[in-house]
Amino acid sequence: MSRTNESPTNGTAPRKKRLGYPAAAVVFAIGMAGTTLPTPLYGLYREQLGFSELMVTVVFAVYALGVIATLLLAGNVSDEAGRRPVLLAALGFSAASAFCFLYEGGLPALFAGRLLSGFAAGLLSGAATVTVMELAPPGRAARAGLAATAANMGGLGCGPLLSGLLAEYAPEPLRLPFVVHLALIAVAAVLTWFLPETVTSRVRGFRLRPQGIAVPPAMRGVFTTSALAAFAGFSLLGLFTAVAPAFVAETLDVHNLALTGLVVFSVFLASTAGQALMGRVGERRALPGGCFVLVAGLLLVGASLLFASLPLLVAGALCGGLGQGLAFRGAVTAISAAAPPEHRAATVSAFFVIAYLGISLPVVGVGALTLGIGLRNAGLTFSGCVLALALGVGLYLARRPPAAR
Repeated sequence: MSRTNESPTNGTAPRKKRLGYPAAAVVFAIGMAGTTLPTPLYGLYREQLGFSELMVTVVFAVYALGVIATLLLAGNVSDEAGRRPVLLAALGFSAASAFCFLYEGGLPALFAGRLLSGFAAGLLSGAATVTVMELAPPGRAARAGLAATAANMGGLGCGPLLSGLLAEYAPEPLRLPFVVHLALIAVAAVLTWFLPETVTSRVRGFRLRPQGIAVPPAMRGVFTTSALAAFAGFSLLGLFTAVAPAFVAETLDVHNLALTGLVVFSVFLASTAGQALMGRVGERRALPGGCFVLVAGLLLVGASLLFASLPLLVAGALCGGLGQGLAFRGAVTAISAAAPPEHRAATVSAFFVIAYLGISLPVVGVGALTLGIGLRNAGLTFSGCVLALALGVGLYLARRPPAAR
């Protein structure tokens, strides 16, 4: 295993960096949009293939398993191989996932497509976040941090919005969304090709190896509380991404796919808004404050299920998403600042492992509960459990905020 050194050109580096980080954010958003593209379509797949709500959550969880496996196996690969090759590989997995859905032939194709999508998201979560932040010119670190987290959440939100609109108002609802996304992936690949490489000492002949949760000992306190806050927030995102379409159709009796996509989009839009607010709120208050706002959102989600109210569900999405975004950006900022540069991508990847456990495990629990107590009661149980976690983390962080540790 050997390293190659690449020296940046002094004369043009600042200009490349100014142009680079918005382009990297666009690539990040396009890649993440593909991971939520099937969300409004699950009802159509259930009608066509005849499977249960539990199977919907299992299909969704396969995606999360792909993310987690990639983060554990290759979370630090961009530190060694370079950011740009890893981003191109992620886009390749995203394209392969789109082809699985485009030519789906049953549950095996859905599982394969979601697994490949998980591989793409796993590579993007660490590498794209760090790329956007590293391409920021001096004095724009905060703006680049917002761009990275907004691209992540904004991309996740645009996926269901795009597919819901196309499925409701255009022909070929199970094919056209993936054709459009393939075209967007091609644009992202071109942008990635022209991004400046930020890793100047790259490894030749590196090997993928399980790395576990790689967290430097000096920052474990910051990491633990930040990761728990992310777990609670991503649990809400998982609920809206995997189960909300069934809530909207079965509990609220709303069958417009565009509206379903809009409901899911609203939680990610609010998350992006919450991230934008962190600059005013400050990192010290963002984590506990975000947890408390998330608690309010979960109360509204529970109320929407009790009273079968679409406005309450949207209010819960907006409030919960706002809290999730505020806490999420505070967590990413705290972890990125505390991590040593040589371990930054690996540490960010470890953080996303915990977050994606939050987006998958509780949702599968909801799917399993639907078989015994029904969809509404399963949703209420979920809301209560995640509410308790978010409240506990928020109270702890209020007493010991990140800057105080």
